[in-house]
Amino acid sequence: QVQLGESGGGLAQAGVSLRLSCAGSGFSIGGHVMSWYRQAPGKERDLVASIAVIGGGTNYDDSVKGRFIISRDNTKNTVYLQMNSLKPEDTAVYFCHASPTILSILDLWGQGTQVTVSS
Repeated sequence: QVQLGESGGGLAQAGVSLRLSCAGSGFSIGGHVMSWYRQAPGKERDLVASIAVIGGGTNYDDSVKGRFIISRDNTKNTVYLQMNSLKPEDTAVYFCHASPTILSILDLWGQGTQVTVSS
């Protein structure tokens, strides 16, 4: 079965770190731009960070620049989001996404993992 599965969310206090993982199964993430999105209650789903297929180029939303780091390990078929200096406004459901490219037409979302940051 082709799917993405997120893990690593939970409850954290402001200032601490969490690392989210997103593992692909049934396909290779190597052919995809991989991204993390988040959706807070009552708000739209927004792009947090993305990482290129080749070369490891990354892109971040301004709200997380300098605090979050996206990375990928294609040998483990997994993408990560290291979240440092967490703030209450980071509270959201975090989703992993595999974008279609010329290498693969799959357009796939994970089920999401909740991150709650208390002040």
